[in-house]
Amino acid sequence: MEAELAPHMTVPHDDPSAPELSVVVPMYNEEDVLPLFADRLRPVLDGMGVTYEVVAVDDGSMDNTALLVQKLRREWPQLRLICLRANSGHQAAISAGLGLATGHWMVTIDADLQDPPEVIAEMLDTARAEGADVVYGVRTDRSTDTVFKRQTAGLFYRLIRRLSGLDAPLDAGDFRLMSRATVEAALSLPEHNRVLRLTIPSLGFPSAEVGYRREARAAGESKYPLAKMLRLTADSITGFSVAPLRFATWFSLLGFLFATVLLAYVLGSWMTGHTVSGWTSMMAVIVGFSAVQLLCLGILGEYVGRVFSGQQARPTFYVAYDSAADRAR
Repeated sequence: MEAELAPHMTVPHDDPSAPELSVVVPMYNEEDVLPLFADRLRPVLDGMGVTYEVVAVDDGSMDNTALLVQKLRREWPQLRLICLRANSGHQAAISAGLGLATGHWMVTIDADLQDPPEVIAEMLDTARAEGADVVYGVRTDRSTDTVFKRQTAGLFYRLIRRLSGLDAPLDAGDFRLMSRATVEAALSLPEHNRVLRLTIPSLGFPSAEVGYRREARAAGESKYPLAKMLRLTADSITGFSVAPLRFATWFSLLGFLFATVLLAYVLGSWMTGHTVSGWTSMMAVIVGFSAVQLLCLGILGEYVGRVFSGQQARPTFYVAYDSAADRAR
């Protein structure tokens, strides 16, 4: 079964047979933590008194993640398995799960147990009490993270808020509850490199926040190394702000003014018969400006690359298997 770039919702918004809650869980090589995650998630959902489904999205794992989910499904009828044909990335896996989920409310949560499943019940209660379409999980305590992780995460959120102008909550990742209307609006956007933690705030739906303590990863290794964090930062900046392009423009103007002053100084010295010295400093200026020019070209290349990827309109993921199709046969 092939998935489209922006997968459509499979169940009408007012379908009475749809579960009240869908929990979308992107997974990549999570065989070590998956049993622990299931042991904590299921009691929470069973105790909420709502109909629900759990949509586990295997993002091309190279271990036994999909096999373990299939085993869990034998005793957990609400569990559904989606397998992507290849590793497509965290945001694509979340998008795939949201596009195929059927609930009136949808929660996205990672399987590493750093975001406690117990908060889901509070999120749903908050949405109902405050009439919110989105409830963000906000990490009010990140003491289990490394100092480097805390510092870089804080810098990321504040940088994105300043550059994009979005009122995105600080220290809120991809752990959130959304109404179906919010999800439909987000997936209808023709975004190729989707960053949902910014797309959702940009929609303007009424929102609320629930604070929680971020826990240490229960098992396994982090799936967000520095390289992926930098890629997410680049996608966030180029997808929601033109500030880097404006930086290049303003720096070019400053460079032009500096060059004009320098040229006037050189011509004045030559006309008065003074020898123009300082070739070392001149070379330093040339090398510095060359580096800035290359930086500006790199920034421009990022934006051109996004336009090129969008024009190609290739799907960001392909769905190879959906256990719901087996159930329908």
